[in-house]
Amino acid sequence: MAESISAVFHGSPQKSSEATFVSDIGNNSKVPVISFTATNPALSSGNVPYFLRATLSDAAQVNSLAALIKAYGWREVVPIYEETDFGRGIIPYLVDALQEFGASMPYRTGISQSANSDQVEEELYKLMTMQTRVYIVHMSSATGSILFTKAKELG
Repeated sequence: MAESISAVFHGSPQKSSEATFVSDIGNNSKVPVISFTATNPALSSGNVPYFLRATLSDAAQVNSLAALIKAYGWREVVPIYEETDFGRGIIPYLVDALQEFGASMPYRTGISQSANSDQVEEELYKLMTMQTRVYIVHMSSATGSILFTKAKELG
């Protein structure tokens, strides 16, 4: 008796490329893939019919961020993101959401996953010279840990 796969439940990909890879397999084999973590808006049922997202996309998530920024009257924010598909993926949607009510992003900074403490410190010093004091951090916990540890050290 031959066994077949009826569905794939995709846990927590470390990279957007992993979710894309798994969705391609599901689409090509016509097996539904259900992901609880993929946020890339390109992975939608319109583009990938056998892919089902069980979480909000980046595009939907930034609307909540934009509403918070608007409610506090902040006019400028600086995203600090991880230089990966995951980190960069949210930026275009954030720009659009902020522009809807006149807020802007005067600067943005990407930090490599392989960045060492000195490289993170250098970027934090750049940020300290700017007037903007509202930051949106969008990165993995490993990279974020380095960022926040160094920020705490610098005061």
